Amino acid sequence: MSDLNGLRVLVVEDEGTVAMLIEEMLEDLGCFVVQSVARLAKARDVARTIDVDLAMLDVNLAGELVFPVAEILRDRQIPILFSTGYGVSGLQGEFASLPVLHKPFSQSALQAKLAVALEMTTHDLARQSSP
Repeated sequence: MSDLNGLRVLVVEDEGTVAMLIEEMLEDLGCFVVQSVARLAKARDVARTIDVDLAMLDVNLAGELVFPVAEILRDRQIPILFSTGYGVSGLQGEFASLPVLHKPFSQSALQAKLAVALEMTTHDLARQSSP
């Protein structure tokens, strides 16, 4: 899916200015930010019920890793795009094959990685949840 117009996105990012920049980039691409969350506990709660097409997750939220949220989203078969300053090495094994944006990133890099995340099939996401 290259047309991102109307894509409903959950943003999980603990740095306020970075979250605002991501939200602005997403909106410029035609996406709709359904909710933006900064803390792990809130993100876990939101991930259980939110109706979105994709979630963009910062790997490190104020010193806590976001993987419990990723597990919930994966089990709900919601595509995930990670953002991190740590690179792919910052991802846990089961999530290492998911798309990652390396901070700082451009809007064109965001657009490209969103397309990759959306191309992952339900089968790919379900396979991620298998041991």
